[in-house]
Amino acid sequence: MSGDRVWLTGASSGIGACLVDMLVEQGSEVICFSRRPAATDSAAVKSIAVDLTDPEATRQAFDEAAGSVPANRLVHNAGVIRERPLPEVTQEDMDALARLHMGAAVAMVQASLDCMREAGWGRIVLMSSRAVVGLAKRTAYASTKAGMLGLARTWALELAPLKVTANAILPGPIAETEMFDDVVRPGSERAGKLASSIPIGRLGRPDDVARAALFFLDRGNGFVTGQALYVCGGTSVGSLTL
Repeated sequence: MSGDRVWLTGASSGIGACLVDMLVEQGSEVICFSRRPAATDSAAVKSIAVDLTDPEATRQAFDEAAGSVPANRLVHNAGVIRERPLPEVTQEDMDALARLHMGAAVAMVQASLDCMREAGWGRIVLMSSRAVVGLAKRTAYASTKAGMLGLARTWALELAPLKVTANAILPGPIAETEMFDDVVRPGSERAGKLASSIPIGRLGRPDDVARAALFFLDRGNGFVTGQALYVCGGTSVGSLTL
């Protein structure tokens, strides 16, 4: 059944890998879209290799999956940080992250619309970022992650007649992820200072974010849509310096 199947991008490590494990534990089949296969040998998980910054390859992967393994629950988790001061930001930076963060989300949802109509309901979860409130050296990242909020809110209205919800999660500093560890070395003085600056007193973990995604994916949560949920230890109401 499509309702027991989830499409998930960026599933090979970090938040995505954690969410795969949780979904499988709940009895779901997970179809993973990423450059690398999901880090599991579960028979309930299928990996589809695709470069989500390549629009043609992305659309082909989703369209083919819609024909063979359709799903009406989607999580667009794939993301990349390009940390550059403003004078060094290139048009290619902007285009690549727009294709990944927003373009891939559009292709993913478009490919699933028929399945959602047939099922009579659907769930869309977009992984944005706490960086949308502002973070130095994140021009391409923060702006395209902010665009994902616009997608979620627009789709919440447009797809409501189909009983499809669309929500965004905005993680703060989440340790044990490649994206974070590439910027802040684990165990470094910088990591320690960052953790102590977070109101809750620690860095986030992949499971903190994965549990939020499970909430939005639940069929029973059909009255929650168009929302932006910060999973950031309180940094969205305070200051944060990386």
